[in-house]
Amino acid sequence: MKKRNKAKKMGILFLIAVQSFLLFTGCNKIDDNSLDSSEESTSTSEGNAATEPLSQSSFLLNTVVTITLYDSKDQTIIDGAMDVISKFEDIYSRTLENSELYKLNHGTLPKVQSSENSYTVSEELATILTNGLYYSKLSNGKFDITIAPVSSLWDFTSATPLVPAKADIEEAVKKVGYQNMEISGNTVTFKEDSMAVDLGAIAKGYIADRVKEYLLEQGVKSAMINLGGNVLCVGEKPSGQAFNVGIQKPFADRNEIVATMEIRDLSVVSSGIYERYFMQDDKLYHHILNPETGYSYENNLISVSIISDKSVDGDGLSTSCFALGLEEGMKLINSIDNVHAIFITDDYEMHYSDGFFDDIKVTEMK
Repeated sequence: MKKRNKAKKMGILFLIAVQSFLLFTGCNKIDDNSLDSSEESTSTSEGNAATEPLSQSSFLLNTVVTITLYDSKDQTIIDGAMDVISKFEDIYSRTLENSELYKLNHGTLPKVQSSENSYTVSEELATILTNGLYYSKLSNGKFDITIAPVSSLWDFTSATPLVPAKADIEEAVKKVGYQNMEISGNTVTFKEDSMAVDLGAIAKGYIADRVKEYLLEQGVKSAMINLGGNVLCVGEKPSGQAFNVGIQKPFADRNEIVATMEIRDLSVVSSGIYERYFMQDDKLYHHILNPETGYSYENNLISVSIISDKSVDGDGLSTSCFALGLEEGMKLINSIDNVHAIFITDDYEMHYSDGFFDDIKVTEMK
């Protein structure tokens, strides 16, 4: 099922969560620097302090993360949620030298006896690596967690970003290949030398799911988790209303949107060329890199947004489907139960997955 909505001019599209008291804005940035970064702003309208949600923002995962509780005023719960995020950042970051992933990529973790390229990892790292391999296989390598040798060459945050040297990209591509990585229990094996993992396209989703688990354990039944644009709703608002998650209008104020969705207890994640990019010689280079070529994907897509039960699935599928392109990406989404997607092509048409409107109420702005 498709529905069209053409934007009149080029612009940045990203997900926002619009609530009665708070407005969250941001985008999911699958960045070359391990855990993604994005900009986020929060505005609060005046109202009864007794009914306003409890919210806190912190700079973690190289981005602004916000936790909002609607049915609790317990500050220690939010503090605990931030601790959960910090814990996993110390495991999954590709650039923090003390992180477990950094040590894995640099071969300084304990090696399995009689093996040069097998390492013992924690259960937490083994679990997310398994998730990453799953989506690498599902996308036939279009999404590949072993892309670190390539992604580390690109710096989209530099004041003067440049396309890496062709020879460097060609050499890095040779080191990429999820088929050469194996996980057995807590043992990770690289079959080729100089392999490395980048979890930037999946880590925030996995961490958001862990934060939700923590909140539920604390008795929270209504909350919003926003990890730099990875939006995960816990339940619904105390009033029984859904959270409204929308797509911002291109080149407009952050409060202007082209459509909103009613979301209950679901995750909304997007990936797109607008998240990190630069121009060189009149050509746009963005951060979603093709593991086969080492350069940005060119497939007429601007963004893919995934609505799913788990945020880790939204993360993995948004990148996978973007990489696959509209036709193959839509085919993949339509083959998976309880997952929906919105694809936006470079003519600014919005394409919805089959059955989208049966499960999710959408209102388009005129």
